[in-house]
Amino acid sequence: MSGQTWTPAPRKSTIPLHPMTFGTILGRSFSALRHNPKVLFGFAVAVQFGISLLAVTVTLLIAGFTAARIASVPAGSPDLGPIIAGSVALGIIVGIAVALASVAFTAIIQGLVAADVSYAALGRKAPLRTLWQRMRPSFWRLFAFSLLQGAAVFLWLLTLAGIVIGVMAATGFEAAGVGIGAILGVLLVLGSIPLLVWLGTKLLVVPATLVLEKATIRQALVRSWRLIRGRFWPALGVMFLIGAIMGLAAQVVSIPGTLISSVLGGVLAPTGDMEATAFMAMMAATILPQVLVLAVQAITLVVQGTGATLIYLDSRMRYEGLDQTLIRHVERAQLGTPDEELGDPYALDPARAVSKTPPPAATPPAPGYAAYPGAYPAPPAYPAPQPGHPPQPGYAPPPGYAPPQGYPPQPGRAPQPGYAAPPPPAPPAPRPDSPAPPNTWAAPGGSE
Repeated sequence: MSGQTWTPAPRKSTIPLHPMTFGTILGRSFSALRHNPKVLFGFAVAVQFGISLLAVTVTLLIAGFTAARIASVPAGSPDLGPIIAGSVALGIIVGIAVALASVAFTAIIQGLVAADVSYAALGRKAPLRTLWQRMRPSFWRLFAFSLLQGAAVFLWLLTLAGIVIGVMAATGFEAAGVGIGAILGVLLVLGSIPLLVWLGTKLLVVPATLVLEKATIRQALVRSWRLIRGRFWPALGVMFLIGAIMGLAAQVVSIPGTLISSVLGGVLAPTGDMEATAFMAMMAATILPQVLVLAVQAITLVVQGTGATLIYLDSRMRYEGLDQTLIRHVERAQLGTPDEELGDPYALDPARAVSKTPPPAATPPAPGYAAYPGAYPAPPAYPAPQPGHPPQPGYAPPPGYAPPQGYPPQPGRAPQPGYAAPPPPAPPAPRPDSPAPPNTWAAPGGSE
């Protein structure tokens, strides 16, 4: 009886385990929602709704309390100024808290999406608890990176505003100075957009690096810079198309809702007086499109995170052979190898990691050999022909190649002549005792 046992074929992964093309990355970014919709869609939308509802509720409560407090103070009271200042400070604090909650939500979704894509590449569908355990050690680093991004944008806007205000102040805020400052501000904004897009693309895979490689922020910045070095334009194209598609979807959802609410306002209250029923219908027509917009925003964040993680995997497959590591991991897992022995397939191997030097260009395939770019080198050519022997079929000698003409002369010896192919062997001579072959030739006409 044979010792071999039957094992099922490895489960096909939703993520191709080979370097991906532009269309594959773009398509998989949207189709990944179907792999784990309860986590990627349900959790993201629920948390987005929760944060938005909490922010709106707190803002309305503080606004109502502030308005009631200011209305209770007489107009000429000396306490009016401190109350207004305190109300403004309270509003700023609430705004900062809401912004931090939004940053935390973004960090959580980015980490969960990166973890889910890593399991999807292995053919696994992980629950929310498993994904959270995967990204939890990197949460604060993700949060800090999101804060750094927000702080960089804020400093950029503050610098532009300072330049514009300085130009206006230099002209005494006259009409000409204000016009020059406005034009200068528009030019600075337009000129800074390419820089922001370039930096955003170069640092695109920082969240995936933080989660999957458990790197520090500095290491993740360096790794992202090096991995995107040869994949800048595909990464930029994928993220631009995702943003354009999801932005169009948000507009498709919000514009009809705005038109319906404006039309209902004119129909239900043509004179400005609105009853309770009409007011509820008006609020429903206004809030429902905003709820749909929040859902689209949550989906946009998931799709963008999926696209960034796929670009990370594609770069590592091309430059570090991650596809072979993942294939071996899947095969060993299908054979029943325990998780403790399998290890983490996404752990960085310093010997194979991309370095400061640019990654090597893909070897061009031989004529007639079809392969996707950067996948595997072309098959080796036939060996060079030896002197006196015809070349092998399909062999193309390199430029400048000349076949050797003999052995090189040795010191004190005469040079050897060039090698020539041996002559064909002569037919064997007839044996003396063998009978002569019969004469079967006949002359024309039948006479011999």
